[in-house]
Amino acid sequence: MLDAGNEWDQLDSWLSFYRETLLIKCDGLGLDQLKQRPVVTSRLSLLGLIRHMTKVERYWFEIVFLANDVPGYYSTPGDKDGDYNNVDELGLDEVLKNYHNAVATSDECAAGHNLDELAKSSRGEQVVDLRWIYLHMIEEYARHCGHADIIRELIDGVTGY
Repeated sequence: MLDAGNEWDQLDSWLSFYRETLLIKCDGLGLDQLKQRPVVTSRLSLLGLIRHMTKVERYWFEIVFLANDVPGYYSTPGDKDGDYNNVDELGLDEVLKNYHNAVATSDECAAGHNLDELAKSSRGEQVVDLRWIYLHMIEEYARHCGHADIIRELIDGVTGY
């Protein structure tokens, strides 16, 4: 991880760090373990978190920032939380392929743009710039990596990075 440098490099470095951290939290588990929801009052699973962040990557970079007309991952009009709910619909390889594609596409969407550049679309009344999107994505990953940490510990006792 980058400890110094310009703002762009630092934001990009932190986002990359959390993207990788989420995958590390899932490393070594089988599909059935990744689907487990060990907190009985929650729909969260590790696989659901990967699917959710895939959806979030596409939403903020492709749909909001560039205003591309692309379908969202996993959710449907009848199930906005399909990323968490329908964890049986795809195998792990497909979920990871979607995740890596979404991350690569997000990076491509941001490349060559200024952090002050406003998104071409808005989220309701909220108009954001690319800097805000990066900060939001870092916050979202950090929060969900915390969830992943707890879920992983409940599944097999593994803790740490």
